[in-house]
Amino acid sequence: MPEGPILVVEGLEKRFGGNRAVDGASFTVARGSVTGLIGPNGAGKTTCFNCIAGALRPDGGRITFDGQDITGQPPHRVFRKGLVRTFQIPQELGGMTVIENLMLVPAGQAGERPWEPLLRPWVVKRQERAIAERAHEVLRQVALDHLALEPAANLSGGQRKLLELARALMAEPQMILLDEPSAGVNPTLAQRLVDDIRAIQRDRGVTFLVIGHDMDVVARLCDTIVVMTGGRVLMEGTPDEVLNNAEVQEAYLGSQYR
Repeated sequence: MPEGPILVVEGLEKRFGGNRAVDGASFTVARGSVTGLIGPNGAGKTTCFNCIAGALRPDGGRITFDGQDITGQPPHRVFRKGLVRTFQIPQELGGMTVIENLMLVPAGQAGERPWEPLLRPWVVKRQERAIAERAHEVLRQVALDHLALEPAANLSGGQRKLLELARALMAEPQMILLDEPSAGVNPTLAQRLVDDIRAIQRDRGVTFLVIGHDMDVVARLCDTIVVMTGGRVLMEGTPDEVLNNAEVQEAYLGSQYR
């Protein structure tokens, strides 16, 4: 396995008119870790995520993923390099079944080319069987296998979050950006998400960068936490270091930790 951090963000800047949403943010994400990105509303977390994933072009700074400069690259190129993101509001295809949502993910499928089903139908069928087997394996990992044939629109909010995670895994990524994975999820499913993320990190070696507001979930889940405020990085540290830092308590955590 290569050495050094898998993600390096250096002096990242993003402006919207006169507003500096991200103002020189710098941090690293260790390979194979679960790193949290927290901060008050308006701190620049989601804008930072969007710059990393390619949804926004930075106005300054540099983003390096797995040793490659990906600054300003579009989402599809970032995705192909093994950096995948989920969304705070799940983006499932509600009219399709759960397993169909997963089977759409792998790129370069033979069935996408109109002549393949006519000229080489056995190739298409063989590939579809392999993709279906992989999808069932991923659904078992996130405990959604019993809902494989259910329309995605029928899932609960927590199950949709698990489906988002499963779809990300179908891309066989090196790193996943998770945007508020526990938001709107009941405590039982939130713990399920924590357990699944940890299992994926351990068993598959996937790195995670997680935006979170639920400090109990973040503290249980993350090895390192990056704290942003006002578009800048306030500190990086372990959950204990962050929770006990007076500046963080003042800027983000509030009176409940004083």
